[in-house]
Amino acid sequence: MTLANKVTASRLVLAPAFFAIYLSPRFFPALFAGTYLLWPVLALWTLFLSSALTDMLDGMIARKRGETSDFGKFFDPFADTLTQVTYFFCFVIDGILPPALFLVVLYREFSILFIRNMMLRKGITMGARISGKIKTVSYICAVALALLASSVQRLGVLGNFYPYLVIAASIVFSASVAIAIISLLDYISVYRRAGQGSPKEQDFEKKAK
Repeated sequence: MTLANKVTASRLVLAPAFFAIYLSPRFFPALFAGTYLLWPVLALWTLFLSSALTDMLDGMIARKRGETSDFGKFFDPFADTLTQVTYFFCFVIDGILPPALFLVVLYREFSILFIRNMMLRKGITMGARISGKIKTVSYICAVALALLASSVQRLGVLGNFYPYLVIAASIVFSASVAIAIISLLDYISVYRRAGQGSPKEQDFEKKAK
């Protein structure tokens, strides 16, 4: 495990921790009855921001230290997907994000996994595409708004803004799902083009991924 991959691996710990803290009041209400829920809110924001920071740092570290690898190209998107799906699942349970759009996200991620495996059969390791990176940024924005709505609800402050925050989170989430679908079409296009060029072009494409 290189340093960059260790930074990526930290998200595999942060995501389940977010899930556990987020849903604890729902499944164990007696433990939180009559308590002021500031510490869970602060913990959730800390985990979310830490996860977003590691997502930014792992690629920078890998390039700076010359640690880019085929493993890293798979591991980073895997950690991203696990984290994003965990967030969305929590907000769907809480009624902040639409479950139908969450299902589209799952379909998209499984489709990308299938395409990556098919690309491996062609001897090409497909890393994250620009469209995929844009999708990730849009996901982070949707999660931030949904977490803000959840925080307002948990703390019992600014209650009048809660419905508007939910609407805003749903709109951004809808936009991010649309971007995710466009990204999927981009990956499909890359797969269809793979192996159609000359051996020299194929070798260049392999290195570029």
